[in-house]
Amino acid sequence: MSRLRVLSFSISIDGYGAGPGQDLKHPLGIGGETLHEWAWATRTFHRMHGQDGGDAAGPDEQFAARGFRNIGAWIMGRNMFGPVRGPWPDLSWKGWWGDNPPYHTDVFVLTHHKRPPLEMEGGTTFHFVTDGIESALKKASEAAKGQDVRLGGGVATIREYLKSGLVDEIHLAVAPTLLGTGEHLLSGIDLPKIGYRCVEYVPSAKATHVVLTK
Repeated sequence: MSRLRVLSFSISIDGYGAGPGQDLKHPLGIGGETLHEWAWATRTFHRMHGQDGGDAAGPDEQFAARGFRNIGAWIMGRNMFGPVRGPWPDLSWKGWWGDNPPYHTDVFVLTHHKRPPLEMEGGTTFHFVTDGIESALKKASEAAKGQDVRLGGGVATIREYLKSGLVDEIHLAVAPTLLGTGEHLLSGIDLPKIGYRCVEYVPSAKATHVVLTK
């Protein structure tokens, strides 16, 4: 049976998963890039983007690599797919990642506005889901064919799934930075009441990795 997992999701020490002012120039919000420095240094990240090098050992690489094992489909919010708001003006926007996105699976994008599926190179197909988070999860679980579904974000999307009790595992990478404002991941969400407990706590030089399960 597929599990819904949040993996390699970076937050600041003060709990923000994105900075303020997200737009085409600042896709992670102002200051948001500092949350992901641990991941950018890993071999997994380099290989995802067709590059050589990267750290091949240590907790950061281990957690980054784990984030892609046994993943048969993805779910993401429209904000993660791109900066376009409202009805799609045309079909020209195809994501942040170029012609060959790093997913290589079916990806289900939550949106209020219909759009036909978008097939990309490397086996990635974006499907645009307009009938809610449970429908997206059902579709993604079917597409995963017994493998797990990775919930990619952004913050608002993860919060919706958390509050609905649908997330089975959460891996947070707490970066040694403060944002002060932006999108807060866990504000107002009582994780113990929902049933989560910490099962891993692994520090590295660039992040502290925390894994929560139900």
